[in-house]
Amino acid sequence: MVVNPTTVALTFLLAILAVSTVWGIAVSVFMSVAAMLAFNFYFLPPVGTFTIADPQNWVALFAFLVVSVLASHLSTRARQQAKDAAQRRREIEKLYAFSQGLLESGNVIQLLNRIPSQIVDIFEVGAAALLLAEKQKIYRSGPVIPKLDLETLKAMVIREEPLVDEANSLCFVPVRLGVRPIGSLGISGSMLSRQTLEAVGTLIAVAIERARAIEQLGLTEAAREGERLRTALLDSVTHALRTPLTSIKASVTNLLSNPSVTSQQRQELLTIINEETDRLNRLVGEAGEMARLDAGEVELRLKSHPIEDVINAALSQCKLALGDRVVRVQVPPGLPHVSADLVRAREALVHLLENANQYSPADMPITITAEATPDFIVTSIADRGAGIDDLEQNLIFEKFYRGKDQRYLVQGTGMGLPIAKAIIEAHGGTMSLTSQRGQGSVFSFTLPVDRGRSGD
Repeated sequence: MVVNPTTVALTFLLAILAVSTVWGIAVSVFMSVAAMLAFNFYFLPPVGTFTIADPQNWVALFAFLVVSVLASHLSTRARQQAKDAAQRRREIEKLYAFSQGLLESGNVIQLLNRIPSQIVDIFEVGAAALLLAEKQKIYRSGPVIPKLDLETLKAMVIREEPLVDEANSLCFVPVRLGVRPIGSLGISGSMLSRQTLEAVGTLIAVAIERARAIEQLGLTEAAREGERLRTALLDSVTHALRTPLTSIKASVTNLLSNPSVTSQQRQELLTIINEETDRLNRLVGEAGEMARLDAGEVELRLKSHPIEDVINAALSQCKLALGDRVVRVQVPPGLPHVSADLVRAREALVHLLENANQYSPADMPITITAEATPDFIVTSIADRGAGIDDLEQNLIFEKFYRGKDQRYLVQGTGMGLPIAKAIIEAHGGTMSLTSQRGQGSVFSFTLPVDRGRSGD
């Protein structure tokens, strides 16, 4: 069978392209030369020799060799470009994962400790060391590499560009924010491209500055809130102390400076002195109790009680203060018993009831509910008062704090809620508040379930 030389040449070219795709340019050039010689020996007259009789065959062989080598080069180049593109894609994915990890830390120290470990994990390197210039401290992850020492990293701070030491498998990059150097990074065990190193350095610098800004903002906000809280507390304490003292002083002055007061007037003034003295004594007593609770000096006598006992005891103590107000108690039967000091738990509930009574209209009911969770009994006291805005909800359990809209309208010391919260927390429970302006408030507290006894 006579074989067409053109078909053979094209077949050789396809084979060479396949070889260049798999093994690269060196093997494909060798195969091109071998294919040219085979084509000459087997298919160009005189067949069976390397002699070329027709000058046109020289042109054909040369064209074949040039096309095969050029095709091999282009195929190898395309293969390398595809490989580089895949590598860049992987590096971009790693950079994205690294940037996402940097956003998880808002604290500078925590961020600096996490950066080296994130680099080791994400970029799959052997070790990483980060130097923060202002502290002259190195944060590491992985084994300690001698060449990633303080002096080397300090020298890298002032460099303009990354340094790649392929012989020792080391990479260095300055960490700069704009033109301001803030540190340097050293990596061992794997080679990263210069572009990736520069991107890592920039991301680290931005993340550090972001964490510093967040910290500074937090400190500024905390200072502002602290100042506002101190002002509110001072205002509340001053008002709570000054009101009874002013009344007592005015009554005593009237008695001393006006000897002609009638017996009835004298009795009224003495009654005012007595009531305001009791009020002042209550304020001092509550402050002392709060101090003992904070110091953990109050001993609880924990026993098993149904939550109904706590509610009934508190309602009995508040009966006079509540007057004709409607109090709805909604407690489902069969709740587990709680482990509580009945006297202290009653005191906490009394403070919550008095708070609801003082800060809601007299014709509006107060609702007490209870429900069970796996570990606690949750008791809630709901009123229909004016409600508490979001800002004040963070302050309402602070000592001496009273609502800004109510502190001059309703008598009180601002100690009831903090005392109630401290008592509940001493039992191992929690207290929370849900409120909406114009809709009222719901104070909830938890008491631990008595594991030794279930509800009736």
